[in-house]
Amino acid sequence: MIPREVFEETLLQFFAPIRPYLEDPAVSDIMINGPDQIFVEKKGQLHLTDARFESREALTSALRNAAQFVGKHIDEERPILEGRLPDGSRIEAVIPPAAPDGPCVSIRRFFRETLTVERLVGFGAMTEDAAVSLHALVASKLNVLIAGGTGSGKTSMLNALSSFIPEGERVVVIEDSRELQLQRTHVCMLEARPPDPKGRGEVTIRDLFRATLRLRPDRIVVGEIRGGEALDLIQAMTSGHGGCLATLHATYPRDTVTRLETMAMMSDIEMPLHALRIQLASAVNIIVQVSRLQDGSRKITHITEVLGYDTTSNTYQLQDIFARDYQGFGEGGEILSDLAPTGILPRCLPQLHEHGVDLPPVVHEAAERAKRSGKGRVSDYG
Repeated sequence: MIPREVFEETLLQFFAPIRPYLEDPAVSDIMINGPDQIFVEKKGQLHLTDARFESREALTSALRNAAQFVGKHIDEERPILEGRLPDGSRIEAVIPPAAPDGPCVSIRRFFRETLTVERLVGFGAMTEDAAVSLHALVASKLNVLIAGGTGSGKTSMLNALSSFIPEGERVVVIEDSRELQLQRTHVCMLEARPPDPKGRGEVTIRDLFRATLRLRPDRIVVGEIRGGEALDLIQAMTSGHGGCLATLHATYPRDTVTRLETMAMMSDIEMPLHALRIQLASAVNIIVQVSRLQDGSRKITHITEVLGYDTTSNTYQLQDIFARDYQGFGEGGEILSDLAPTGILPRCLPQLHEHGVDLPPVVHEAAERAKRSGKGRVSDYG
């Protein structure tokens, strides 16, 4: 049997044209559009490189070795690969005939140095007051969804927020492909597995959910919600498993709840839409919306509370606790903005007090000013 270290080095030799970028800490994504066009992302901006693979066959050979490394296959009958490279970076590849112009590959870099809340504050992704607020919301076992578009920093934000989970709690993590680096000690990592070429051995996210509920979790963390497992998560949230954390793709808070609803409907469990919406609105407490802005920076744009579902107007009721205000562009083309309290105190405030935490004074002060002026941001999303 080939030693793992030898296998890893051999695999990286197949990716020699892009190896410098795999080892560059400033590169967050590598995008390959056939053998002759390779882009990298640095600080949120895309750059065309001079790197080239010798031929389409050389690139395809590298992908086949990557598939072998993770125990998968990629060929004309199975032209899509989802896996990991030796350093943990996520690779997604599509080869002909599904990609007629040549293999298309995206590699999301894996950073061994975890981004902490302090560093995210330093980068301007959130303010100190927002960080204190999120600490209180997570520590008080509210169910939090982190939503955003592709490359918006959802996984980094989830890793950072995990540091707010009290050390005495058991955390069970469910992922399709292992990416999370939770900043806790007592963590049980579970990973889904696709079937082998004969259709055997598949372990789905939903299979892992059923196992998780018997693993005595204090918290359930889902790397990314993609389909019918959304209903399992909603039911877990409403059946005594508070403090769940998960990510999903959505652009705005209003899209987050409707997208979660759509994915829950993909489940094989029949449930009236009316009942699903009421259960969903009861399950999710907080939405942390993240976005990659036009200047390439990744920031929190909203911290939103889900109040419930109004059966009269058939709308989800949400209110922004923090929202980002934009002031235009700076001299260097950067977007000037500030994540500020909206002047609304969340209805979950008593639950925070039960856990011995509170929101920072700036949130209460903004609420007092809003009360005197009669202003505040409350939204009903249908």
